[in-house]
This record gives sequence, C-alpha cells and structure tokens, in this order.
Amino acid sequence: MARLLAAGATDVGTRQNNEDAFLVRPEIGLFALADGMGGAASGEIASSCFIETATEIFARTPQPTEETLVAMVYEAFREANARILEYVAKHPKDHGMGCTGELLAFHNDHYIIGHVGDSRVYLFRDGMLRQITKDHSLVQSQLDNGVISVEEARNHPRRNIILRAVGTDPALQLDVIKGTGRDMDTFLICSDGLSDAIGDREISAILASGAPLDRSAQTLIQSALAAGGNDNITVILCELQNHEL
Repeated sequence: MARLLAAGATDVGTRQNNEDAFLVRPEIGLFALADGMGGAASGEIASSCFIETATEIFARTPQPTEETLVAMVYEAFREANARILEYVAKHPKDHGMGCTGELLAFHNDHYIIGHVGDSRVYLFRDGMLRQITKDHSLVQSQLDNGVISVEEARNHPRRNIILRAVGTDPALQLDVIKGTGRDMDTFLICSDGLSDAIGDREISAILASGAPLDRSAQTLIQSALAAGGNDNITVILCELQNHEL
C-alpha cells in the first residue's frame, strides 16, 4: 500500500486578493488546485467552487476502485464546470469568470491527473523534473507551432491568455493522464504564479535539497516572490512512499 506525504502553501504575491484555491488530502489520495479568473471576486468564487466540488465528489465514494476513480475525476470537472456556468447565468456581471483546474488522485501507486488551463503538474523522479501536463494557453500553442522560441514564451506579454478553463464553455475539454508512481516520486502541482516566476532548474534544485515537503513548498514560494511575485503563488508537493515497488 502506497503512503503519501504532502504539503501545500499559497501566497497572494503582489495582488490584492488571492484567486488561487487548493486541496491537500493525502489520507484519501486527493490533491487539487484552481487558479481563478474574472473581475472583482469572481475568480475566487470559481476556484473555490472547483475545490468544493472535487471535495464533494470524492467524499461520496471513500474507497473507490481505479476505474471508479477515473470516473470521479471526470465527474468533478463536469460538475464544477456546470456549477460555475449556472452561477454566471444568475449573475451576468460575472460573465467571463472561470478557473484552471488540476486534480491529482491516487489508487495505491497508480495516479490519475485531470488538467484544464495553465496550472501545472510536474513529476520529480531520480533527480529529474518533468512537466506532465501541457498548458492550454496561447503561448503554448504558438510554441508548439514554432511561432515563438522557449525564451520568447517565458517573457511573452500575452502568456496569461488561456485557451481552456473550467466554467467558460458547456463543452469542457479535459486532459486526463494516467501513470504509475515509484517509491520517492515527488509530484508538484502549482499555479502559474510559480512557473512564470522561476524556471525548471531552480525548481529542481529546491526539490533535490531533501528538505521536508512543507519547507520546500515555502522555499518555492519565497523564490517566486523574490523573482517579482506578480501573481498569486500556490504550491502542492506530494511524495509517494512505497518500498514494495
């Protein structure tokens, strides 16, 4: 049976309010993050709705099978999408609100990721950092098509434009990624406040330090703040421990 250690932290950065929301539930193998968008408090409402919906869906089935877990990931995104759209229909002034969505769920050493937007899930394994998810963003699209370089993408003035979000389209397009974890794998879930501020090399160095997860999470946030902290910054770290693998 796999054991999960985890820590999560968030910081408002230089913003006036924090539109990020996150969930850390290692005892049931569930981790989620949402980065809200929209005027006034609408981004906070959207991200909170995503987290609350995921919590509710997963509470219904305390010991799911792997197949059930996949269905629950889909259901969490579908239901959150519907709830945000319903809210906007009742509050037209909040038109355009929505959020990114990252959901990481475990069944023993098997993991399922649900992904929408430009928040990210990384895997740190054997000293190497790999981005598992691909950003649903204008910049990523231009990068894929060879329009811009990696360096241009990093500093692109329109890098905040996302092409998919929870709560903006009834026909939500969801990426689902499945995999098998290994002993001492570390998963990093983060909002773009981290990934836009510091690069993979710095993230890798912090994760390779061997510090406790809560300290590493704070170090990641402090590094992003030192780089400008122009956005809300949220980090979840999850370490898989399974010596039988």
